[in-house]
Amino acid sequence: MAERYSSFERGGRRWLWQRITAAFLVVVLAFHFFLLHFVNHADEVTFALSSARMQDLTYYSLMVLFLITATFHGVNGVYNALVNQGLTGTKKRVVKYTLIAASLVLVVQGIRTANAWAGFPTF
Repeated sequence: MAERYSSFERGGRRWLWQRITAAFLVVVLAFHFFLLHFVNHADEVTFALSSARMQDLTYYSLMVLFLITATFHGVNGVYNALVNQGLTGTKKRVVKYTLIAASLVLVVQGIRTANAWAGFPTF
């Protein structure tokens, strides 16, 4: 059976954003693990050090951007995998809006957790 791309056509906008977010995630994770293992020595990282690092606005912003990018990448990938398996009609619409709602909850809760971790006010 030939692979279908539907709304995820090769060369389309969503296909391009899926690749861009994947590249961003790989670069940020590589940078994070480099710092964690070779600069800060992972065995010495404690919650206090992590909390102090989260208070740096640059690090905090990078973590929130990472959360949003990872959420988009994952949800878009799951949605398109289901569409490629033949999901159509009402089921497709229900899955789409369920994934959007779940991703919004995930992002809001992730930002609240990051705020608590950094000592910023939570909403």
